[in-house]
Amino acid sequence: MKELWLHITAGQGPAECAWAVVKVLEQIQKEAVAASFQCRTLEIEPGPEPGTAQSALISISDAAFANSWIGTVQWTARSPFRPLHKRKNWFVGIDVFEPVDETSFSPRDLRWETMRASGPGGQHVNKTESAVRVIHLPTGTAATAMEERSQHRNRKLALALLMRKLKQLDANRFGEARQERWRAHQELQRGNPVRVLRETSLKEPEA
Repeated sequence: MKELWLHITAGQGPAECAWAVVKVLEQIQKEAVAASFQCRTLEIEPGPEPGTAQSALISISDAAFANSWIGTVQWTARSPFRPLHKRKNWFVGIDVFEPVDETSFSPRDLRWETMRASGPGGQHVNKTESAVRVIHLPTGTAATAMEERSQHRNRKLALALLMRKLKQLDANRFGEARQERWRAHQELQRGNPVRVLRETSLKEPEA
């Protein structure tokens, strides 16, 4: 059964979004168990408040289930940190990646760059170069990951994102080649052959 990584992130949202990450994670786990899907929590990046998570990475065994969560998820509830705050809607982002082993690439084909990840400000500004950019030298395709505060985790996510981009590039090239073949078919000039081939069994018409 194919394993997929489901990445849940609060992005640069406030502590309530990091709280929502935990709530969404619990809901995903609950639904996965009810459907008898394998679901394992791989990593959790602690959030700014107790009981919160800046992000979570989980393994899901069912592609349809995982893909149904892709996008932005809204968690509606009063803030547990600011009871008088009027806002009730908190948003987290979810994406799905195929696990990628770095040995899938030749080291000569990859160039790694690190940089400081942008933060929401104040005490949460990332003071280390945890953001990662990987460049696939043969194609020039690049992928960047900066959601995590750990460079190691960003490296894994960047590699998974790069693999997805390369697969999309191959799909686009295949589509362009197919369109080119169709155009050639449409532009076929009839009645002006450069060669005429005839089946040997075909009789010449009588004069």
